[in-house]
Amino acid sequence: MKEVKIAPSILAADHADLKGEISRVEEAGADMIHVDVADGHFAPNISLGPDTVRAIRKVTKLPLDIHLMITNPEKFYEPFLSAGGDIITVHAESTSRSFLNKLSKEVHQKGKKVGLALKPSTSLPYWLGKKTNPFDVILVLSVNPGFPGQAFMPRVIPKVRKVARLADSGELDVEVDGGVDQENASVIVEAGASVLVAGASIFRKGDVKSALQDMRAVIQRTMREVPA
Repeated sequence: MKEVKIAPSILAADHADLKGEISRVEEAGADMIHVDVADGHFAPNISLGPDTVRAIRKVTKLPLDIHLMITNPEKFYEPFLSAGGDIITVHAESTSRSFLNKLSKEVHQKGKKVGLALKPSTSLPYWLGKKTNPFDVILVLSVNPGFPGQAFMPRVIPKVRKVARLADSGELDVEVDGGVDQENASVIVEAGASVLVAGASIFRKGDVKSALQDMRAVIQRTMREVPA
């Protein structure tokens, strides 16, 4: 199995101490920082902007995983890229296939990665995997976008398996975001996920380091048990 990464989502962190929160998860062994960007339209919440990304870029060396839950990603992806984003992920529901190809080309030219996100109710695009894949990441949302602390939707597991089959022969990461915790991490990893986005289950457990390390232990145990 592919190595499984943990991406703490700072949407659930203490925003009065983002520098400290990021430092704690970095010391605990996080693989990247997940930044949820909501515009109040596509997702019924307003969250973080390019200035926040620029600020956290200065305090961590971890890759910044930018999840654009916005209506017009073609207008806003570049400021997040310039601010220090390492992965730019946009939603299939909010853009076109032609823009996705353009985005992939531009992001890759800058040595960064690009992802495609899908809401829980969104099926895999019919064209995905039929030609050269322009994405580095497919993000399967396991809650409706917008707010941290929602319960994981088990009905997305078959979709995770489908994406994992597409990723089996390449470098594509299968990312799952929404309600991921120490109890359900095992079934998500078994389905083929290679990146777990975890917000409330890390930042709202009281002890950030223990919460992240507990999730890492679940992942490692699951990987030992799943046949290669």
